[in-house]
Amino acid sequence: MKITKISKIIKQVGWKEVLAVIILLLAFVFFRSERHEMAAIGPELKNADLWWILSGVALTFIYVALQGLMYVTSFKSTGLDIKLPDAIGLFLKRNFLSIFLPAGGVSSLAYLPRNIRTKGYKSSKIHQASAVYGFVGLLTVLMVGIPLIGYAIFINKNFNDSWFGISALTAVLLLCYFIFISFRKKNAAYQFFEKKFPSAISSAEEIFNSEVDQKQFWYTVLVSIAIECCGVLHLLIAMYAFGVPASFAAAAISYVVSILLMIVSPFLRGLGAVEFSLTFILANFGYSHSDGLGVTLLYRFFEFWLPLVLGIVSYLWSGRKLFARVLPVFMIFLLGIINILSVITPALAERIHLLKNYLPLEAIHLSKILTLISGVLLLVTSANLFRGSKRAWYFALMLTITSAVFNLTKALDYEEALFAVFTLALLIYSRKEYILKAKRISIHRGFSSFLGIFTIIFIFDCVAFYFISAKHFGIDFTKEQAVYYTLHTFLLFRDSGLTPNTHFARDFQDLNYILGIASWLILIFSFYRMNIHIEQDDDENLSNAQNLVQEYGNSSLDYFKLTQEKQFYFSEDVQGFVSFRTANGFAVVLEEPVCVEKDKTHLIREFDDYCLANNLKTCYYRVGESGLIYFNPLRKQKLFIGQDAILDADKFTLTGKDRKSIRNSINGLEKSGFSAEILHAPHSEEIIEKIKKVSDLWLTESDKKEIVFAEGMFDAETVKLQDLILILDSEHNCVAFLNIIPHCAPDECSYDMIRKTEDAPGGSTDLLIVKLVEYAKAKDLKYINMGMTPMAGMQEPSNTAEDVLQFAYQRIGSFKSYQTLRNFKEKYADTWENKYLVYNSDFDLIQIPASLNKVMKP
Repeated sequence: MKITKISKIIKQVGWKEVLAVIILLLAFVFFRSERHEMAAIGPELKNADLWWILSGVALTFIYVALQGLMYVTSFKSTGLDIKLPDAIGLFLKRNFLSIFLPAGGVSSLAYLPRNIRTKGYKSSKIHQASAVYGFVGLLTVLMVGIPLIGYAIFINKNFNDSWFGISALTAVLLLCYFIFISFRKKNAAYQFFEKKFPSAISSAEEIFNSEVDQKQFWYTVLVSIAIECCGVLHLLIAMYAFGVPASFAAAAISYVVSILLMIVSPFLRGLGAVEFSLTFILANFGYSHSDGLGVTLLYRFFEFWLPLVLGIVSYLWSGRKLFARVLPVFMIFLLGIINILSVITPALAERIHLLKNYLPLEAIHLSKILTLISGVLLLVTSANLFRGSKRAWYFALMLTITSAVFNLTKALDYEEALFAVFTLALLIYSRKEYILKAKRISIHRGFSSFLGIFTIIFIFDCVAFYFISAKHFGIDFTKEQAVYYTLHTFLLFRDSGLTPNTHFARDFQDLNYILGIASWLILIFSFYRMNIHIEQDDDENLSNAQNLVQEYGNSSLDYFKLTQEKQFYFSEDVQGFVSFRTANGFAVVLEEPVCVEKDKTHLIREFDDYCLANNLKTCYYRVGESGLIYFNPLRKQKLFIGQDAILDADKFTLTGKDRKSIRNSINGLEKSGFSAEILHAPHSEEIIEKIKKVSDLWLTESDKKEIVFAEGMFDAETVKLQDLILILDSEHNCVAFLNIIPHCAPDECSYDMIRKTEDAPGGSTDLLIVKLVEYAKAKDLKYINMGMTPMAGMQEPSNTAEDVLQFAYQRIGSFKSYQTLRNFKEKYADTWENKYLVYNSDFDLIQIPASLNKVMKP
């Protein structure tokens, strides 16, 4: 009975999950039970032959290079070309993922890094190349394993059971071959998959029916055999490193068993199970328990842990620009904290005693003060460095150098000095990431403010000290003493020699310190003060922009480039302008510039230079697929953000099975007494009042807020001049409306707002769209742009950010509204146009969402 219950539980949970848990428990038991022996290995490892260990590490790099070469030949066998560095990166990343994915050796083959995804290869060809790589890997284990196990059994009769693993692997390979032939001939296995997985059968057919270059296939086999030899050599090297007798038979069978365990392991690539098995095998060959454990762990370091670390490095290297931008900011902030803490905590007595032999006490004391000041300045600098200020980079460089010097001269704090040197290296490495510059006029203004405040405080202090009563400080100040103590107070010297005798004196002294600190802070911030872009408000600019849109406009978004919240940049060299809005240090541009196509790249570069001079970064929102070509020469990055739905009005008809649901919705509305009307501008106040009531109800009932930038908000004066489509009930009350925006693109119209009341009948939106098609045909407009559906339509993510967006769209409930919108538009759309966010660097992508959120607010 108990066995039956256990079997039911296993069926419910899944055999893979059960096996994964067993292997994890085995890993825990192994490392827990062997902790004393592992601790004893430490001294032995110190005595191990360093040259053999270095040889093993070198062989690991050869092993990684061979894995990359195997990918190169696998890709060539399917007609694709991949460079060796890209192939090595592919192996390292897939190997890293395989440790954490279920059935990682197979499932990791689906992963493709960005540098390969962007080459434009057909996905079926890439999957075919990965299949060749995986199949050959299994095949060569069989080719090498059979003779090795035969040899090991001949030497040691205890390993007859090893044939079970080889037999299982043979069965797997034969099954793979049977499936391959079945897909070619379309017999039993093909028919089974076609019945069970019809959606995947077309792509699978393409993979299986493609021809494989036989020559490159056998090159792949040869490289894979060389990889298997590396594994056996790693075990032999581990034996030599520990100074134990090297046994080829023991190394051979240990390697084959470890590979078999990693193949069948559903999780963590056999971690624990491999160590346990190899220790047992080596014990059967006469190795002591500690020697066998040491050899096993060193072998696993060569074959498992070192490639794992290289995989992590590979991932970090691909994001090195982001790290180069973020890490120095963090390090500068941390260095500031370290400097402050270093000053306020007691120094080591022996270091101070040693330092006094070389430096006078005054120099040590001055170093302390300067270290403290540099710490405070570093905290201020880190905030400006985060913004990308070039001036902040120069100050950070100077302050880091001084931190290194003063930490040594104040108390021989070489730890803090080394941290400063490391931070200095990071700053030098990331120097190209800081591009925002401050104009001289900004610094002049800062100095002017500082000098003005300094003059006022200086005069105030001098007069106050000269006339203050002697009872407060016990001194009757002369003019010279008044100037002297004013400067001491302003320079924040606490040991000025003044002793306050009254409460007034203490308050006066504290006030002077506060004024001094405020003055210095103003001076400090003046170094980082930057010119701020001033928003324009010019009717002449709007008129010029309208004329340019009329002449060069070719997008449905061109209308929104003229709305009241936009600013305009007009080119100095060509006829054209850029429509943008500023927020959080970014100039967010709507789509592309408006100008002749051949001038667009030039205008983008010109606007980028203008923004750089005005302390602004740029990003371009809702750029179309065809518009990306204008940004390619500028080496900008792109992020897929959604698709525009395009309806072909000429082809649209309500007949046919696909339109049945739309016909039923419209017929139901007409039977209930609802009707749709097309109203041409201008409109009466009565009509505007009707749709305003609908708009207000829509905002309150659906808990929505007006947004702008790439769409419009309800404005009575604007809507009055736009054609409208209204849905009216039997009493002629408006329950839904749609406003048609002026068309800027040839042969295309679009709408802005579709708004309805909560009690509007189902199908209202369908009726509005059908009526819009009627309107477009009457105006001889071929297409209707139904606007963008955010995040929907992504086929294959090309970077990590797109991976995250796709995951959010598919899995997170709060994004369901986008899926609903997509489903609605799919009933009408004939084509979908990809839309992108174009930006400069990965670091910008962290800040852009907040800027977009801000520019979309009215």
